[in-house]
Amino acid sequence: MEHPSGSSDSTPAQQVRRAVVVAVKRALRSAGPVGRRVLAVLTVAHRAWRRSLQLRVGLITLVLSGSLVGGFGLLVAERNTTAQINGAREAAREQLSRGADYAQKQLAPYSSGAAADERIDDIVNQLKITPEQGGGVVVALLDPSRNSDSIYPDGLVVSRAISTDLNRKVAIENQVASQIVAVDIGQGKKTYLVYGRPVPVRWGYVQLYYLVPMDTAETITNTFQVTVGLLGVLLVALLVVVVTLVTRLVVAPIRIAARTAQRLSAGLLDQRMDVRGEDDLAMLATSFNQMAGSLQRQIVRLEEMSRLQRRFTSDVSHELRTPLTTVRMAADLIHGERETFDPAVARSAELLQHELDRFEDLLSDLLEISRFDAGFAMLDAEPADLSGIMGRVIDRLASLAERAGVDVTVDLPEDPVIAEVDPRRIERILRNLVGNAIEHSEGRPVRVRLAADEHAAAVSVRDHGIGLKPGEEKLVFNRFWRADPSRARQTGGTGLGLSIAVEDARLHGGWLEAWGEPGTGAVFRLTVPIRAGDRLVSSPLPLAPGDVVVEVIAELPRQSAPTGESLTDPAEPAGVA
Repeated sequence: MEHPSGSSDSTPAQQVRRAVVVAVKRALRSAGPVGRRVLAVLTVAHRAWRRSLQLRVGLITLVLSGSLVGGFGLLVAERNTTAQINGAREAAREQLSRGADYAQKQLAPYSSGAAADERIDDIVNQLKITPEQGGGVVVALLDPSRNSDSIYPDGLVVSRAISTDLNRKVAIENQVASQIVAVDIGQGKKTYLVYGRPVPVRWGYVQLYYLVPMDTAETITNTFQVTVGLLGVLLVALLVVVVTLVTRLVVAPIRIAARTAQRLSAGLLDQRMDVRGEDDLAMLATSFNQMAGSLQRQIVRLEEMSRLQRRFTSDVSHELRTPLTTVRMAADLIHGERETFDPAVARSAELLQHELDRFEDLLSDLLEISRFDAGFAMLDAEPADLSGIMGRVIDRLASLAERAGVDVTVDLPEDPVIAEVDPRRIERILRNLVGNAIEHSEGRPVRVRLAADEHAAAVSVRDHGIGLKPGEEKLVFNRFWRADPSRARQTGGTGLGLSIAVEDARLHGGWLEAWGEPGTGAVFRLTVPIRAGDRLVSSPLPLAPGDVVVEVIAELPRQSAPTGESLTDPAEPAGVA
């Protein structure tokens, strides 16, 4: 059970995210040493991401600029590759056109392929050494009417570079066609731009093919891509550096303001920011310093007023002691002789005695409050049995419970509950809580429970009286606050009991919390650490009572269900400011 000061409100998306994070952590922990190292790295990275605005801006800039520059680089590289291929196609088309014209003129005198056999070889050799070729261009002239399917210039197997589709378009459909293919025709595997064209001759058509190596285009493309990539990396790095530096210029004054604010919150009210220049950051520093100066003046003024108020309370309390002692002596004398007076005077003597008792209690409480305000309250902690302290409180309030007709039930553990506490202050807290429960129970039972675990001990006091309205559980610890000022009290409290009790609880490093519903009753829970100085993280007793659901259901025919704290989960404590 968590302390009620912790907020449990979260959106479904946040709950899903937490569940995913928990599942990932468990999976990594169960993965052995490697998983734990990965979890440690992720934890450090997540902490750095959440704590550093400069890191977040730098990484976001890196991702966005890298994506944009990478996309632009791919687009430019694709355009360059397309331009290289188109240029090679255009050059090959022009070469093929001139070669076809040359071959047609040279073969015009021949009426058959057999007669032109030797001339075809000469044409291929002539086209191969044409100055426009160069760069390793392979030329092949194929005559379908000859026995061999292809010409093999210089021992190269050109047919490997001619696909069935390309051959169909050139040989059957008599079209000019091209393709890019990576093949080994005898010079090692290379990428070729293959262009084919039918050449009309007297006996039909021959097929002229140009195989243009793409080595130069690939080299240019690769060089261009590497250059674009390097420039992109340099540009992204430059952007990240510039953005990081600019962010640092902006974040540095904010960090200085945060550190200055922390010093101010620690009580160093003379801390100020340095003002440099006249830009927006300088305006921020100036405004911050003006705010700090105004806060300092207000705090000093309030501290002075508080000091005067505490001194006034302390002085009045001390100054009233002497006349009160004199009045007490006279009142005791009159009270002792009241039997000799007539009934009206005797009754006045009793009222005087009762009000003097209340006045003395009020002065004692004011003195105690002034000690808390001045910071002079000291904790005299020692190992003590809380069960014994509870027993003494119940015994002392037995007469009050009897007069009010209230049955007080005490649930104590079998073993003693030993905690390092100040017995006097703990007894004062419990006496106040149990006395208030008896006072407000309206004759119904009061239940007192004591429980402990290895870290904390808790006492809850439950009554079934008028209860608390929504929001009043935050007001009950205010000084002189009363739920119903017109309601008569049997014990005549001073209005400072719960204020002193909550200060006593804080002095122990503990919690004093309240829960209530109108017509259902109220619960006050005191939780203190077993060892003095330990930090509390939970309480061994729930704040909301477990019987609330049953009581509310029983009352449904008469009234609607009360609003306020959740009644469906009694183990979940209500919030108390």
